[in-house]
Amino acid sequence: MKFRCDGLELSDAISTVSKAISSKTTSQILEGIKMVCLEDKLILTATDLEISIEKTIRAEVENAGETVVPGRLFGEYIKKLTNEQISCELNEKNQLKIAYTDSEGCLQCMEVNEFPAVKEIEKNDYFEISKENFKSLINNVFYAVAQDDSRPILKGILLETSNGKIKAVAVDGCRLSISNKDLVMSTADFKLIVPGRNLNDIARMMDNDGNIKVYIHSNNIMVDLGDTIVVNRLIDGQFINYRQIVPKDFATTVTINKEQLEDAIDRASVLSKIDKNNLVKFDIKEKNLMLTSNSEIGNTKENITVGVKGSDLNISFNSKYFSDCLRVIDNPYVKINFNSAIQPCTITPCEGEDFLFLILPVKAR
Repeated sequence: MKFRCDGLELSDAISTVSKAISSKTTSQILEGIKMVCLEDKLILTATDLEISIEKTIRAEVENAGETVVPGRLFGEYIKKLTNEQISCELNEKNQLKIAYTDSEGCLQCMEVNEFPAVKEIEKNDYFEISKENFKSLINNVFYAVAQDDSRPILKGILLETSNGKIKAVAVDGCRLSISNKDLVMSTADFKLIVPGRNLNDIARMMDNDGNIKVYIHSNNIMVDLGDTIVVNRLIDGQFINYRQIVPKDFATTVTINKEQLEDAIDRASVLSKIDKNNLVKFDIKEKNLMLTSNSEIGNTKENITVGVKGSDLNISFNSKYFSDCLRVIDNPYVKINFNSAIQPCTITPCEGEDFLFLILPVKAR
């Protein structure tokens, strides 16, 4: 195997596929990146058996072949050569010689036949969506994905398609996020649970131009981004019945300028973070919302004029949950719906985006 390629292109390709390199594996081969060179291209692949990422770049191929390099070490090495033209050659000892200008390095490679085969995905069932809508869909819910392993199903994002729409749902036990976007088309109605971290990685790989097709086959999805192909295993199990969680009626509704609320929460949370509880109290009365936070070294009060329908209310929340939600809403005004100090509130844009966020309150001390 012998090829020549641009250092920057190779480094970017390694960075892309490295998202699929396992960080907790006991199998050395899963720490590797498979490289296959043929004709005028180099194909790099990494997998942790849950997600596989394949990236193709241009290369001048003198001898076709394949090998598996130690992924992170190879990535760190090539990252230092982004301004170089790189020549790579595999010798009879399964070592990859990396030559550039008047210098060279050498890496011991792994056995290519030990590298797991990437799942073959049939292209019969799929949905098509604009890249812009896909990125927005995932961005709107990703921060509500559970981070701990106590309930693995909640580390996934539920995707549901029907009637030309796609719905994404994420919940971590304290908050829930629902976002809806239009599809270009769908061959059927689908209900999938995809690892949230992987969906976020896929969204970050794409630009905003054009559409993508997401293929579904045998408990896997495949996203074809042209020179990058991602295959991801779905999460088995029953997702939480989110429809039962969202209240249908409310006792108090507050309409508020999103930017004003966001800025006030940011300022109030400066002190609440000191006690590591991020607690901010909402005092809703007549046409005023007062936000207060207290800590051992001080306190703050923020007053905002708002529109209120319904009863006065005192309620407390983790300020970070509000900030995460407001950050992804583009509409200048939002509605916050309440029932009582111990029941969840919902946040929705006043118009435009089809988006709903739900937050459980915190018992004030």
